[in-house]
Amino acid sequence: LCVSVSGKQYVTSDRVIGNNEIITIDLSPQVGNIWGDYARTIIVENGMVVEDIGLIENPEWKSGLQMEEKLHAELLRFATKETTFEKLYYHMNELIVENGFVNLDFMGNLGHSIVKTKGDRVYIEKGNMTKLGDVKYFTFEPHISFSDSKYGYKKENIYYFVENGLMEL
Repeated sequence: LCVSVSGKQYVTSDRVIGNNEIITIDLSPQVGNIWGDYARTIIVENGMVVEDIGLIENPEWKSGLQMEEKLHAELLRFATKETTFEKLYYHMNELIVENGFVNLDFMGNLGHSIVKTKGDRVYIEKGNMTKLGDVKYFTFEPHISFSDSKYGYKKENIYYFVENGLMEL
């Protein structure tokens, strides 16, 4: 079952991972005031983690993870320091829909700035006219699914700008 909830409401399951599973983890490791963000969808087939997307046997799972890769590649191609969070939101959601997917995020956004205080975050969402170049770091974490599917996919990386463009941390 694919659900998107805040970590405060999430309750772990007693379910044992089987031989053929799709698992999404979303972590926010923290040491003192320093924290990160990391999410991945992991595929288990025939009792083994499949690390190479091209080797995934389930065609739906493979397509979902390929779309995540496509979205992250498009971010690197599209985003500039002058791009607003809102412009990125609309551009990426259009790409998501054009490819037959839906945005599953419980808040509807696609990522956020990395800041010391969670309340100071700005999100990749409509109405946010902040420029990407105005924040030091930001996450990109589309949580997507095919519209008629019980499976979801997520890949989260942290990005920042250097002189010649956007870089993945």
